[in-house]
Amino acid sequence: MSYLVLARKSRPQTFAQVVGQKPVVRTLQNGLLQNRVAHALIFSGVRGTGKTTLARIMAKAINCEQGESSEPCNKCRSCKEIMAGSSVDLHEVDGASNRGIQEIRELKENIRFMPTSSKFKIIIIDEVHMLTTEAFNALLKTLEEPPEHVYFMFATTELHKVPVTILSRCQRYELKRVAHAELAAHFASLAEQEGVSIDEAALNMVVREAGGSVRDGLSLLDQVFSYCGDKVTGPEVADVLGLVSHEVIADLACALLAKDLNAALKNLDQLYSYGMDIKRFINELLAWFRSLVVCSISKNPAVLLDLPADELALLQKVAGTHSSQTLFMMFNLLLEGLEKATYAARPRFAVEMTFIRAVQVDEVLPVRDLLTRLDDVLAGVALPQQQMPQQQAAVQQVPQGGLGEREKVSTKIPATTSSSQSSSPSLQAVPSAAPEKKQHDKPVTPPQQALPPDNPKRTHTSLSAPTILEEAEQNPPPPKDTYTPVLSGQHKRDVRKHWPEFTHYVQERIQWMGAALKASSSACLENSVLTVHYDDAADCKLLGSKKNILQLTEFAMDFFQEELKVVFKVANFSACATDPESAEAVRQERQKLANDKLVLAAVDIFNGQVGDIRVGPRFRGPLREEKLDE
Repeated sequence: MSYLVLARKSRPQTFAQVVGQKPVVRTLQNGLLQNRVAHALIFSGVRGTGKTTLARIMAKAINCEQGESSEPCNKCRSCKEIMAGSSVDLHEVDGASNRGIQEIRELKENIRFMPTSSKFKIIIIDEVHMLTTEAFNALLKTLEEPPEHVYFMFATTELHKVPVTILSRCQRYELKRVAHAELAAHFASLAEQEGVSIDEAALNMVVREAGGSVRDGLSLLDQVFSYCGDKVTGPEVADVLGLVSHEVIADLACALLAKDLNAALKNLDQLYSYGMDIKRFINELLAWFRSLVVCSISKNPAVLLDLPADELALLQKVAGTHSSQTLFMMFNLLLEGLEKATYAARPRFAVEMTFIRAVQVDEVLPVRDLLTRLDDVLAGVALPQQQMPQQQAAVQQVPQGGLGEREKVSTKIPATTSSSQSSSPSLQAVPSAAPEKKQHDKPVTPPQQALPPDNPKRTHTSLSAPTILEEAEQNPPPPKDTYTPVLSGQHKRDVRKHWPEFTHYVQERIQWMGAALKASSSACLENSVLTVHYDDAADCKLLGSKKNILQLTEFAMDFFQEELKVVFKVANFSACATDPESAEAVRQERQKLANDKLVLAAVDIFNGQVGDIRVGPRFRGPLREEKLDE
């Protein structure tokens, strides 16, 4: 006699033997006891979860000769005929092979006759979603009002393909994937019945590969038993099924999180030497990182993750050492990169490039923490040392002999009238590790605003509060109206070269003023004085008013990024006078913007320098030109 596989040998014959599906089993049993069995039942779910098995058990229970009972007896003639597959009153139809309207017509003709030897005729249609639209339509009326001696039972793996008109006439039972613990207990019991010893690691591998399907797991067990014999171990299961234990995947994931590219590539090479399929490896790694994300954000991850206890404990341990933002970013990078690897001509190369990108991701800080730091900076509170380990290391490397002239600490304490406020710690910077800049790369300081000798350069590493207070006592802050941050100078422009661009810049903001500047004969900048030459005094008459010269000075400082004042000269004529206070008013406004607390905090936080300062109308909002006074 040919060998009977486990999937057929261990098929449940009673409701008690069904693995999992307790809600469905309880509903069916109560329906049998209360005589409330619907005339049409439809079972749906993934493969191997017991849809056809439940339909056959229901067929036996309905026709069982022992009367109303929650379980078939499996001893009467009807039960034995159904178990042997010889019952003439049980019609089991394969919907994939008999899907046309003609087969349904023949079925309808057959159910007109009374059952031969049983109480009821049972029609089981497997893979019912494969029927054609015409076949479903032909079945509608009979399914809605069937003869009293007929029961319909359908099974499908794709419930969404069944027409709603059919679903509305059936009582639906949706079968779930079998849980890991239930599958493991069932497979261990079968192994014991077969006289095979199987260790926990091997059992977990088989259950994981089964994916909640009992039939898939039984097929794998058959293969494992044939390979291993009477004793099954984890390494042997990995060899025969081409799997990799979760320890190897865990080591690779930990290497990526630890930024150890060498270890990650070494583990990848080991996986490829095992001959693991690229898609299987990608799914395993993504599933591991998904589990890490769940463990980091869920208080009870065991509810969401159907995993063994030892594997869940390892995941929780790894997730506890990294922030949820870091795990999410790593998972997102791997998800994008590894999915592309499945379609690449050289999958391994794509995987290695994904690993290289992944290890370059540093610890991710939540936006909430960054905003909290910004609030602390604005409030004048020193940042905690433990939040900036790199900056602490830089501070510790400073020699005891003191800082050089280019490395003196810059201190900025807001001027306040309260003595308690003036003594509070504020931002302070120490020299960065960057090499010295060349002479032409030095930041440019605007004229008439040179930095005090004790504060030649602002740098951006925070010190502790005692250090800040000591440095503040030794180096008192400069007056508020004389302090100006270092400008980068990289946007400074030459007047002779960029004069046409400047006139266009002004014309975009005030059209008539730009046209008046274009009428000038020449322009030059010398000793912070922008001199505009005209041949005719009428061309500069409007520009000489106090209001207009103020706006023109703003535009000039914004465009050329220099502190200057504007004057007009007419050949052999002095009709165009200028307001000497206009340049000073614009300079003070620019200085006020440069000394704004928010600007200084941004400079310190982002390790930058103040570049352009623009106060022109376009940067404050739309400019509405007012009529000039006659």
